[in-house]
Amino acid sequence: MLLEMDVTPVIPSKANEDRDARPVEFDKDRYRRRNIVERLIGWLKECRCVFARFEKTAINFAGMIKMAFIGRYLKILQPRL
Repeated sequence: MLLEMDVTPVIPSKANEDRDARPVEFDKDRYRRRNIVERLIGWLKECRCVFARFEKTAINFAGMIKMAFIGRYLKILQPRL
C-alpha cells in the first residue's frame, strides 16, 4: 500500500521474514537519522500542553510548540551561561 503511494520505507525487513514476500530496499542513512525524529516526538510528548493539544486553533498550537522549543533550548544553554 505504501509503495503505491510512493512512500519510501525507512525500516528494514525483519530477519525472519521471507525476502521474496517483501523485497524492500531501505536507506541506511535515513534509518539512522530516524532516531532523532523519534526522540523529538518523545520529548514533545513530555510537554503536556503540546501533547494534549489544549490549544485548539492552529496558530495557538504552533505558538505552544515554539514556546516548548524555546524552553528546551534555554534548559540546554543554561549550564553554559
